[in-house]
Amino acid sequence: MATLPTTPLGRTGMHLTRVGFGAWAIGGGDWAFAWGNQDDAASITAIRHAVESGINWIDTAAVYGLGHSEEVVAAALAGLPQADRPYVFTKGGLVWNPADRSAAPRRVGAPASIRTEVEASLRRLRVERIDLYQMHWPAEDGTTLEEYWQVFSDLKREGKIRAAGLSNHGVSQLDAAERIGTVNAIQPPFSLLHRDAADDVLPWAREHEAGVIVYSPMASGLLTGAFTAARAAHLDPGDWRAGHPDFTEPALSANLSLAEALRPVAERHGVIPAAVAVAWTLAVPGVTGAIVGGRSPRQVDGWLPAATLELKDGDLSDIAAAIRATGAGTGPASPSPA
Repeated sequence: MATLPTTPLGRTGMHLTRVGFGAWAIGGGDWAFAWGNQDDAASITAIRHAVESGINWIDTAAVYGLGHSEEVVAAALAGLPQADRPYVFTKGGLVWNPADRSAAPRRVGAPASIRTEVEASLRRLRVERIDLYQMHWPAEDGTTLEEYWQVFSDLKREGKIRAAGLSNHGVSQLDAAERIGTVNAIQPPFSLLHRDAADDVLPWAREHEAGVIVYSPMASGLLTGAFTAARAAHLDPGDWRAGHPDFTEPALSANLSLAEALRPVAERHGVIPAAVAVAWTLAVPGVTGAIVGGRSPRQVDGWLPAATLELKDGDLSDIAAAIRATGAGTGPASPSPA
C-alpha cells in the first residue's frame, strides 16, 4: 500500500491525501445526471487501484446511480483491513422517485427524510458511521437551512456521522449553518473554468477553519487534455454533459483552448494536463483536497500525480495568462494568496 502526503480536513482530526476518488460516474447509467453506462467490475478495480496507490478518501452520494454508487464503493472496500480502509464521504438531501429513474431528484431537507437517507446510506455502504456526511444542495421543499443543519449536528452527536459538511451552499448559508453547529467541511465546484469560489467560499473556509474538498477540478473532463470538440458533439444521449453550456459553443472552444494551454506546463513536470488542472485547484489557499473521478486504473494513473505535484510561480503565471487570453470560465485568474 503506497503512501501520499496528507493535510488536515479542517478541525475534524482527519488527514486527507490531496486528491480523493470521486464516485459519481461509477453510479452507472439510467438516471437523470448519469455519465452513461459503467461496468461495476471496472469500477471496483479502479477504486482498489486508487486505494492501493495511496488515495485515502472516497467521495460519493446517495443519488449517484440512485444508491448504486454507494453499493459499488462498499463492494470495492469489502475485505480491506481496517488500517487500509479509506475515509468514505457521502451526501444526502436529493430524493428520487424509484418509479421514474429519469426524473430529476427533489432537493429535500425535511428532518425525517434526512434521517431516513442516512440510515439507507449506512446500510448501502456497510458502515456503522459515515466519516463525512454532506447536504448535497440547499433544500427546496420548504425546510429551512437551520432545520436540516440541526439534524446534521444531531447525527454527529449521536455518532452516526463523524463530520458534517455542506455542498453547493453560499456564504450566507454557511454563516447561518455555523450559528447552529460547526461546518466541518465545504464542497464547492472549483476548477480552472469555475473559479468563483476563490472569491467567497474559500475565504470563508479559511476564516472558519473549515475543510474544503472541491469537485469537478477537471471540469467534468474538459481539462483532461484528451477532450475534443468532436467528442463533445458525440456524447452519449445518456451522458448529462450532452448539451450542457460548458460542452457547447460558444464556451466549448475557449474551454478547449485553455486545456491545450496546460500542455507546456504538464510537459515541464512530466505529467498530463489533467494532473496540472487538478494541481491548480490545490495551489489555491484554503483547498484541502480535490475530488477526481475515475472509471479505470488508467484514468486514476493520469491524475494521481496531482497528489504530489507543486506548481511553481512561473506555472501559475502561465496559466493565469492563458485564462486571460482565452477568456475561458469565470472567477479570478490568480486567486489571492492566504
